[in-house]
Amino acid sequence: MAAAAVVAGSNAVDFGDDCFRACIRVAGTPEVDERKAQRSYWEEHSRDLTVEAMMLDSRATDLDREERPEVLSLLPSYEGKSVLELGAGIGRFTGELAKTSRRIHAVDFIESVIKKNKSTNGHSENTSFTCADVTSPDLMIEANSVDLIFSNWLLMYLSDEEIHKLVERMMKWLKVGGYIFFRESCFHQSGDSERKLNPTHYRDPRFYTKVRKQAHPLPFHFAFICWLWQKVDSAEDGGFQSFLDNVQYKASGILRYERIFGDGYVSTGGVETTKEFVDKLDLKPGQKVLDVGCGIGGGDFYMAEKYDTHVVGIDLSINMIMFALERAVGHKCSVEFEVTDCTTKTYPDNTFDVIYSRDTILHIQVLISDYCRSPGEPSEEFAAYIKQRGYDLHDVEAYGQMLKNAGFHDVVAEDRSDQFLSILQKELVNFEKNKDSFLSDFSQEDYDDIVNGWKAKVQRSSAGEQRWGLFIATK
Repeated sequence: MAAAAVVAGSNAVDFGDDCFRACIRVAGTPEVDERKAQRSYWEEHSRDLTVEAMMLDSRATDLDREERPEVLSLLPSYEGKSVLELGAGIGRFTGELAKTSRRIHAVDFIESVIKKNKSTNGHSENTSFTCADVTSPDLMIEANSVDLIFSNWLLMYLSDEEIHKLVERMMKWLKVGGYIFFRESCFHQSGDSERKLNPTHYRDPRFYTKVRKQAHPLPFHFAFICWLWQKVDSAEDGGFQSFLDNVQYKASGILRYERIFGDGYVSTGGVETTKEFVDKLDLKPGQKVLDVGCGIGGGDFYMAEKYDTHVVGIDLSINMIMFALERAVGHKCSVEFEVTDCTTKTYPDNTFDVIYSRDTILHIQVLISDYCRSPGEPSEEFAAYIKQRGYDLHDVEAYGQMLKNAGFHDVVAEDRSDQFLSILQKELVNFEKNKDSFLSDFSQEDYDDIVNGWKAKVQRSSAGEQRWGLFIATK
């Protein structure tokens, strides 16, 4: 990264050639009130420049030992790259990032804290330091100069408006192809330190995800919620993700589906078919499972809790992953979620013991349930439905052959259409019985959409056009 130019005001304090202080004072605005509250909060809690004070937790030494390697493992490669660390604190991550990066610039708004960071990590020639509030317009970074912007517990100390403004600036600082990584506490307070007044914003994670639609959110992990955004050319933005989140799987639509499939599920049969299909996998404790098209996570929690497996759930829909994260609260199992495109996502060889997918894909592997169609040309009405949904459907036999062609053996391709029809009919009956409960949370239009949609599926399935297949294969 080119040397960060920081324009200091009249109250700037210079404590080194590469360390400055920049701040602004404009009385009477909400932004200044916010910054005043946050500065007062951290001045109080940084009197002792220890990891316990910075993490606001008496167990910080042990927690840091456990979590720091995990956080670093989530980062894209930064070897030989330029890194900007915002809210760097006393340098828990600064020294680690400096080991392989070409240059790292650490920023924090508490003078004593950034001085402590410099005293600890300033021996590294590739490291520079600035005392500045990230919201200050006087903090100026050269455009398109940074490969990775890293922050750990920063945005929760900014107002909503401050976050939007900062993200706009970060996107300008970042090179195309570069990444923004941040971790935040959501929903509730973390750490056991007593706080007289806590101005921290414990947001719904969907807020952060929706901040920047031009960036692609990548991994999420619910033990501590992290985001990785990549800056891409606008020409690279895929339209299918937008279709999923704005048409097929809008937030309200997902909640409606959950009412008919059951808590935690948006796939046919809910927990009943999940139990039936997962039990066929003979899962063992410690195995690693990839769930392609994980939806809102019900099947992942089931596999992790019942079989003591580690499950990685991926889905292209941001809305799905956000609901999965919300539902992860309270579960004590090893599950992580990631927003990604399964057609482009790569993992090292032999990463997973099992790959699982429900009603999601065309031809991935191992255990799949998916929508299918009857052989031959579909009717005009069914063809229009397939096109509107963006599906690519095949008959059960052809689907099984795809798995064989992909190099799998012992391929089982079962036509489960009768079971599918029975489940649809049962779901519709149960849903109609609970009409009053549904209408207490949703509109009559929402209710009619679900009922008409299920009746249409029943009709297509009864006619033999829309089918359902179960596929099991071995690598």
